[in-house]
Amino acid sequence: MSETHTGAGTGFLTVDDLRVHFPTPDGVVKATDGLSFTLERGKTLGIVGESGSGKSVSSSAILGLHRWGNALVSGRIVLDGTDLLTLSDEEMRRLRGKEVSMIFQDPLSAMHPYFTVGSQIAEAYLVHNKVTKRAARARAIEMLDRVGIPQPDRRVDDYPHQFSGGMRQRAMIAMGLINNPGLLIADEPTTALDVTVQAQILDLLQDLQHEFDSAIIIITHDLGVVAEMADDVLVMYAGRAVEYGRCKEILTHPEMPYTWGLLSSVPDVAGDTESRLVPIPGNPPSLLNPPSGCPFHPRCTHRDKVPGDLCRTARPELLPGSRGQGHLKACHLTNPDEVFRKEVLVEINPELAEER
Repeated sequence: MSETHTGAGTGFLTVDDLRVHFPTPDGVVKATDGLSFTLERGKTLGIVGESGSGKSVSSSAILGLHRWGNALVSGRIVLDGTDLLTLSDEEMRRLRGKEVSMIFQDPLSAMHPYFTVGSQIAEAYLVHNKVTKRAARARAIEMLDRVGIPQPDRRVDDYPHQFSGGMRQRAMIAMGLINNPGLLIADEPTTALDVTVQAQILDLLQDLQHEFDSAIIIITHDLGVVAEMADDVLVMYAGRAVEYGRCKEILTHPEMPYTWGLLSSVPDVAGDTESRLVPIPGNPPSLLNPPSGCPFHPRCTHRDKVPGDLCRTARPELLPGSRGQGHLKACHLTNPDEVFRKEVLVEINPELAEER
């Protein structure tokens, strides 16, 4: 593998050169193309990027959800010493929901409308434990209570449509954690929830993480969620990692122009109410026919700062940035921190630019 591995040493979860490609009549869609990272127990990795950047496809590969389609999956996904890509379908079924669980983006569509919330949570427990239905129901009530559902012994018999959006998300968290998994993947867990409920869900995830010592991957486009939850941040673009580092480092000293664009397009509730958001120009590239060189160069306003035609002809590898400290970036700019401070930060937050 040519690129630097994101993370140090061997973690509880190690993803190494993961590729998820989908053959189509028009060619191969490279949804994930050489992704690598590590994650320790008790830590949270935030994966951010625009829609179509490969975030959810990568997490689905960890769960083995591409086994029944036409996807071509290669690389290594090692969870607690076991390479998940070498397991049989039956072995993966025994692992899924017990060692690794997922909170899906839309709990209303993820939960079956014809079965009660409690029966669906209990089923996740029955599949992986030799217990009676009575014991599984008691465990479901216990988990509903733990995630903050009022009157859990009564609400356990309600159907998904009888729960509010925030309560359905809590029920999904209860289902995901009922077997005390070592790894929990949360795919946009606060989408379509109001800000108060969002904060409650994030607090709940953090509390349960401390209780179960779970590793969490949180997939989102919301940098506010990342700032609240993540220890490390992985920025994805066109199916690849373009920046990686500690959360604070990424948010305060980003070195990849795409990350600058994500930060510039987020409103600052404490800032100038007259200020305008600065969107990233253009659209995400086609994963069927990505641009040559750096996949972000057609949208990058800083490509002319790189000598020659490097951005258009050579794809940058994920290598240590100018600040070190485990900060990696895939960009040809030689002085990204200076460019960010003098040009980008002035537009995002002039007061902070002056302080730096």
